[in-house]
Amino acid sequence: MTPNYLPQPLSIDPICAAALRCFTVSGFHGTSIRQIAAEAGLSVPGIYHHFPSKAAILVALCDIAMDGLLAASHESLQRGTTTLERFEHLVGCLIQFHAEYGDIAFVTYSEIRSLPEGAREKHLEQRREEQALVTEVVERGVSEGLFTTPHPRESARAISTLCLGVSQWYRPSGPMPVNELVRVYLDICKDTVRIVR
Repeated sequence: MTPNYLPQPLSIDPICAAALRCFTVSGFHGTSIRQIAAEAGLSVPGIYHHFPSKAAILVALCDIAMDGLLAASHESLQRGTTTLERFEHLVGCLIQFHAEYGDIAFVTYSEIRSLPEGAREKHLEQRREEQALVTEVVERGVSEGLFTTPHPRESARAISTLCLGVSQWYRPSGPMPVNELVRVYLDICKDTVRIVR
């Protein structure tokens, strides 16, 4: 049985969850505060009581997504005692996160351009931090002779891109359960770094 690579569920407050449903269907610019309010069962002033703008809700969603992913990634790395185990736990975490939280992963990536400038830079920095975790464990695997890819940084980038792509197509209601998806994609990622078997 495939292990659970996510240590804790992602917590999304009701207003952000309502906005996420709207953004998933209509995009950030195609969604109005009035639509978010209706989806959340609140008045427009009720939304503004909690968030000063629609952009502030998107910022909150980005913070929820990246804070949650980074925390899960750091914890998953600590679960491994060897470099190979750390690789498996980290990549498994990335795959499972983008499968189980596909909507927030997809929206927060596709709407980066809609973030206010300061929030955009913070979000991109968090994405760079996440990428650095993958790159570090792949490079360590190469230095230890566990992986034979001649392009460790590019392989690490390919793995991150593959995992992010899960959020664009995977649906829990589809024919492949999450644990099977993780198993298959983890094999693909191991092939990407040319693991010594």
